[in-house]
Amino acid sequence: MTLLGPADVRRLAAELGVRPTKKWGQNFVVDANTVRRIVRTAALDPADVVLEVGPGLGSLTLGLLAAAAHVVAVEVDPVLAGQLPRTVASYAPPHVAERLDVVTADALTVDVLPGPAPTALVANLPYNVAVPVLLRALEHWPSLRHGLVMVQAEVADRIVAPPGSRTYGVPSVKVAWWADARRAGSVPRAVFWPVPNVDSALVAVRRREPPVDDVSRERVFAVVDAAFAQRRKSLRAALAGIAGSPVEAERVLRAAGVDPLARGESLSVGDFARLAATLGP
Repeated sequence: MTLLGPADVRRLAAELGVRPTKKWGQNFVVDANTVRRIVRTAALDPADVVLEVGPGLGSLTLGLLAAAAHVVAVEVDPVLAGQLPRTVASYAPPHVAERLDVVTADALTVDVLPGPAPTALVANLPYNVAVPVLLRALEHWPSLRHGLVMVQAEVADRIVAPPGSRTYGVPSVKVAWWADARRAGSVPRAVFWPVPNVDSALVAVRRREPPVDDVSRERVFAVVDAAFAQRRKSLRAALAGIAGSPVEAERVLRAAGVDPLARGESLSVGDFARLAATLGP
């Protein structure tokens, strides 16, 4: 499989009249070794069906097609989406192009994907919507078993943060509802075009069962949002609105075995689930 290099990426962009835009969080990977590293770290099975969000000019797409059974690429930019099959046809063996589906859509709203259900998410996520895209993918495609996403380093730290840490917050808890997440390496700025003004990192996720099955995800996430809305407040104060009063919030917290004076960052996803179940519908 021939991968794209810096000259290829710039030539394709010039031919299409494309300039990377902040609106869609576009920073194209131009280093083939980085693509190989991402694909290797993703630990794809040859039978995997990969969901790629934001394929751009196809740097990572080509690497994924060399390792997986099928790739479904969701691209919001219609110009890039239209070019992607032609790029794959030019750089990959003839039979490989048949294993690619391109969907021109916003990953935050797309509901139907062609072909078999995706089993892995591997993507250089647009940084401005990375967490919402990851959460929606895990929610909307239960067939996803594992994944590897590249995000802003600061966001990666928040996603994988454990309870009690400085960076632990809403993204940490909500991703933990669906999956175990870990930092899987750093990515230097120089491998992108244009070069971003932030550092990047890889986050690996592996799906697991939610911590409880007697309370809805929506209810748990509502409690999480309330708990972190004002981080400096105790849970007794932060949950007063959702519980009905500070007194009721304290009663519920004690019933769930949680210190009313604790703060949201001290609770695990299991604690939040137990608290939501105690609060009731």
